[in-house]
Amino acid sequence: MKTLLSVIFLMALATPAWSAEYRYELKVDGLACPYCAYGIEKKILTLQGVKDDSLDIRLNEGLVVFDAENDKRISEAALKELVNDAGFTLRGLETRVLGDEAH
Repeated sequence: MKTLLSVIFLMALATPAWSAEYRYELKVDGLACPYCAYGIEKKILTLQGVKDDSLDIRLNEGLVVFDAENDKRISEAALKELVNDAGFTLRGLETRVLGDEAH
């Protein structure tokens, strides 16, 4: 029995995580300077699963793009609240599931 449990445990470790990865593209009104970008950046990086090396803030376009590995999507309401708390307005949101070519 102990051997069977050990085998099951090792198989579980060898199994890849099946969580989805999402790309979020937020259109944000009011992003005009690097300080604005820093305020949004701090808020985004507090979200669970955000890949910090994926964060891209384009001031002139008012665009914030980031990828996150989550068991479920980050809701539009949560992102709207986050943007509002940072002092900006969420004008639009696009969420895409990223494909993993390894699987």
